[in-house]
Amino acid sequence: MRYTLLFHYQEMGTEELGEQVLAEAQRAFASYAATLQAAGVLLSGEVLQPSELSTTVRLRDGALQVQDGPFADTKDQLGGTVVIDVPDLDAAIHWARQAPPVQWGTVEIRPGAVHLVDGVWTPNT
Repeated sequence: MRYTLLFHYQEMGTEELGEQVLAEAQRAFASYAATLQAAGVLLSGEVLQPSELSTTVRLRDGALQVQDGPFADTKDQLGGTVVIDVPDLDAAIHWARQAPPVQWGTVEIRPGAVHLVDGVWTPNT
């Protein structure tokens, strides 16, 4: 079963965090990714750019609306994702509990519905 772990945490730049804290977080994420990889459950992962660089697109009454920045007005950001393939939710919780952001933010676990590989949509099983 494929699950996406969504990492939400307060958005802060290097100036606010400090070089040492940023370096420690980068080491923690690298270690976490290596652990997932070694366990054979990691399918993909991505660290996202700051939310100020995002663009939100929506269609309202047939008109395209494009907004710079995140849609939600929040201090937290979606900072990255990891997609894992594990037997069940308990296993996903096991891996989410080890994610570095669980210490300073929130890790959301969301099961996949379908996924696209080589141009073919496949139901999540």
